[in-house]
Amino acid sequence: MSDGTSWELLGHRDALKVLHDWRTFRNRVSAHRSVPNGLDPPEHDDYRAAILPLLSPERVAAFAPRCRTIVARTLVAARRTGRVDWMRQWALPLAAELQCAYLGFPEDLQQALMEWSLRSAAATRAGDRQHLAGIAAEFEELSQHAISRWVDEADPAADNITRALCAARVLGHPMSAADVASVLRNWTAGELGTMAAATGILLHFIATDEVATIQMRTQPDRLAEASDEILRLHGPLLANRRRATRNVEIAGQRITAGERLQINWVAVNRDPEVFEQPHCFRLGRRPADNLLYGAGIHQCPGAALSRLVLSIFLEEALSAAVSLDGPPCFAQSPASGFARLPLRFAETA
Repeated sequence: MSDGTSWELLGHRDALKVLHDWRTFRNRVSAHRSVPNGLDPPEHDDYRAAILPLLSPERVAAFAPRCRTIVARTLVAARRTGRVDWMRQWALPLAAELQCAYLGFPEDLQQALMEWSLRSAAATRAGDRQHLAGIAAEFEELSQHAISRWVDEADPAADNITRALCAARVLGHPMSAADVASVLRNWTAGELGTMAAATGILLHFIATDEVATIQMRTQPDRLAEASDEILRLHGPLLANRRRATRNVEIAGQRITAGERLQINWVAVNRDPEVFEQPHCFRLGRRPADNLLYGAGIHQCPGAALSRLVLSIFLEEALSAAVSLDGPPCFAQSPASGFARLPLRFAETA
């Protein structure tokens, strides 16, 4: 169906066709350069190859102890508070702290990152392209500030993702400052909002599904799978866009060259033709069917990092009894998850 500006894709099999046919359905849909998310081959492949080592299994595994410390400290503080609005008080600060820790940003930039993320989200909701361009420029200045303070001044022997990004080479040449800022902006704009949303979705699930919560507590080795299944049920990212390069038929509809499509991840991941009892939590589903992190050449390069963070978060959250402390309020499109999530924490017996 169409909202007048783009087509919305709801079916799982049709989504896979789009995701795997990058020649017909391009990722470059914005007038503003977006590295690497908004690029297409061959340029996309060159930049992705430079970025993937920063998200290697070894780097992700090395981050696990610090990630657990940050998550555990946040949840302990929330428990001590007892009654909280998770989304308004804790979700974004936790996401920003984790982001700064992994990227190697100075801790005192967390507040600036959160404020930038909120302004960016508001401009996106309003569809204010001029404001979005200004916000992108703001982030370039913010990233350069982080680089000058941390990458240039920190111990050169210390491992630092942002320093490594600045040293990464594309086709034998260093990335420009603008491209480094674009990578970091995509990392931040994409991860802060979705990570904050995901933590709220996981907590809401724990608070409202006692049977599944007991199952997860008795099967701690399956928490990464459980996290993926919960986020299949309620996706933290609503949609991604593509642009048709030629006239094509998809899902029985004629799409004209130049028209845009939105892949609705929430609908796609609840498609009853692929998922039996799609609205039920069920471990043991085929992992490849879950498009939480996309598919094809543009599949999220940070999937392993996100899975690590969210499985640790889920494990730590399961150590407390959590219940709703009032009706939650859903986030306003194009965001997903919750805008407000009143919770009551109590220690488990």
